[in-house]
Amino acid sequence: MKFDLETVMFFVMAVSAVGSALMMITRRNPITSALYLILNFFCVSGLYLLLKAQFIAIIQVLVYMGAIMVLFLFVIMLLHLHDESKFTEKFSYKKITAVLLSILLFCILGFTLYSGFSGKFNTMSEKALEIGKAEYLGAELFTNYSFPFELASFLLLAAIVGAVVLAKKKFD
Repeated sequence: MKFDLETVMFFVMAVSAVGSALMMITRRNPITSALYLILNFFCVSGLYLLLKAQFIAIIQVLVYMGAIMVLFLFVIMLLHLHDESKFTEKFSYKKITAVLLSILLFCILGFTLYSGFSGKFNTMSEKALEIGKAEYLGAELFTNYSFPFELASFLLLAAIVGAVVLAKKKFD
């Protein structure tokens, strides 16, 4: 494996994405979790840039880091979390053991993936630059994947309506 800037950036972004995801789900404070989620979105968009998927990287930043995180922070503020004592972190031997076993598991998984894929994908496909463009993605979404695209939009609409109904019941 050659260690050029792209490989180093990939490993930095990948480790940061996994680390921020783990920190996001293990924090008790929802604001801290939301900040780790923003870091995770940033790392994933960097990975998309390294994979030559420029459009998806920009959409990741605009939609997820912009709109979705504003929605999450709005919901967190809407909940009025007053009891700050619930959000303090307490360390125990169970947590430390779980973290060490998780690190061991990820090391074994990483070694398995490295040994299984080393030397198989040395060059990137010639179509990689074309696939990452907005024209190609738009053509694929609205021809081959139009039904799943519309289904996802209805699921998002149902989630928004459900959130509004739940919020309305809480304030009534």
